[in-house]
Amino acid sequence: MSTVHVVVPATIDDPRHPSGGNTYDRHLGRGLAATGWHVREHPVPGRWPQRDPAARARLADVLDAVPPGDLVLIDGLLASAAPGVVSRRARDRPVVVLLHMPLGESRAESRDPERTMLAGAAAVIATSHWTRRWLAAHYRLPADQIHVAEPGADAAPLAPGTPAGNRLLCVGAVTPVKGHDLLVAALGQLADLSWTCHVVGALDLEPDFVRGVREQADGLGIAGRLRFSGPLAGPDLDAAYAEADALVVASRAETYGMVVTEALARGLPVIATSVGGVPEALGRAAGGLRPGLLVPPEAAALAGAIRTFLTDGSLRAQLWQRAADRRRNLVPWSGTVARVVGILTDALGSWPGEPGAPRSRTCLQQ
Repeated sequence: MSTVHVVVPATIDDPRHPSGGNTYDRHLGRGLAATGWHVREHPVPGRWPQRDPAARARLADVLDAVPPGDLVLIDGLLASAAPGVVSRRARDRPVVVLLHMPLGESRAESRDPERTMLAGAAAVIATSHWTRRWLAAHYRLPADQIHVAEPGADAAPLAPGTPAGNRLLCVGAVTPVKGHDLLVAALGQLADLSWTCHVVGALDLEPDFVRGVREQADGLGIAGRLRFSGPLAGPDLDAAYAEADALVVASRAETYGMVVTEALARGLPVIATSVGGVPEALGRAAGGLRPGLLVPPEAAALAGAIRTFLTDGSLRAQLWQRAADRRRNLVPWSGTVARVVGILTDALGSWPGEPGAPRSRTCLQQ
């Protein structure tokens, strides 16, 4: 039985701050254990991915305790925030980086250290083909080093929908990158229509931004139609999806967008900004048709798409059918785990077994 040391943020199970990365890590850890791997989980406290010297020191201690030659699977939230720590420990143990989002995508100053760290890893697991293309274009990592293991989505009970079709749902921490200000600006242009919007997500990460979004909604006269419930999980989150007619994603950036497939797993259509890996997550239903609407990350475009959904009953029915079709071809979490098992097995099998041994790779072309 192979051992894998899984290094994750200490907040992996924090109900106050659920995230797609934490959900992925938890499914993966459980799945690896179920397939026979000896999983040793190492939660590391810290303000990841912020600059946190104490957190970096804790991470160094964790990695130093891993026996040379043992396999390490580390969440990119930690690895990209402490690239030097990881690079030094990757010389005498195979390190696989699970990269949910390249830190260099949003922080130019992080690109060189992150690139160097990833180049020294035994393998890099990207959670979308968009991420793989970004790494190819910006970091030129070797072709056989980057692997894609998209997040899984297990089928859930179909959402029943409502006759009016006007219950909107937005799931994600209320932060600038998730674009809640764009969403509110868009909904402000739809005050003449009947709709409600349930906003599910952490409210304490960017308190000034949250306050601004609430004031924005109040100024547009739509505050009474928005419900900010904070983060939800388990049956409460299931109920939020079950009560909705469509998921709205207003993000300015997304590596993949797990909430998209979570909605599709319930047969919910999606209205989303076409950024990063969102089109990939939305995918296509039978006949190559989209199970939702994609628009640029602009308030006017988002407002137009939502208006069309709310006022065109025929299109709404078509999107519901397409979402149900897409639900049937989503990759389950067991498929994601199987993909990662193959990557880890290859990384462990190809490890040279001695520090500093060279590895020949083919360069990725831009």
